[in-house]
Formats: sequence, structure tokens, C-alpha cells
Amino acid sequence: MIKRKNVRQRGKVSLSNYFQSFKDGERVTVIRELSLHPKFPKTLQGRSGMVNGKRGKSYIVKINDVNKEKTYLIHPVHLRRLQ
Repeated sequence: MIKRKNVRQRGKVSLSNYFQSFKDGERVTVIRELSLHPKFPKTLQGRSGMVNGKRGKSYIVKINDVNKEKTYLIHPVHLRRLQ
């Protein structure tokens, strides 16, 4: 679990991460951006899911939680593409 940022990454959020865009069906992983408030649940850290749509500036991400599929609204700052 991430508790701190690296020394070189502290401060403002990079604009390329803030304004990144994803397509429907794209696989993403959730990595919390610690410098932004409010924060979302720690249990999502490191989970991967699939983008299912967009609502406002945030993306609808489907993540499997044990046996259930759950949907979350997550801002693109907290998402990274899976390859």
C-alpha cells in the first residue's frame, strides 16, 4: 500500500495524467494519487478493471471483488493503462 510519494514526484500532479483519456473496454489499473483530496477506499489500490463508460470527468470502471463485479467512478488521475 502506498503511503508516501517519491521525493521527485511530490508536489503538483502532472497535467498529462490529469487529462488522460480512455476508451470503452480498455483495461486499467487503479493507483491512488496521494496529493488529491478526497481520497477513495484503500482497498482499490492495485486492482485492475475495465473501463465501461464516462460520467462527467470520471470513468466508470468495473472491478471484480471476490465473486461480484462492482462499478466505481474514478477520476483519470488515479488510473493507469494495462499493457
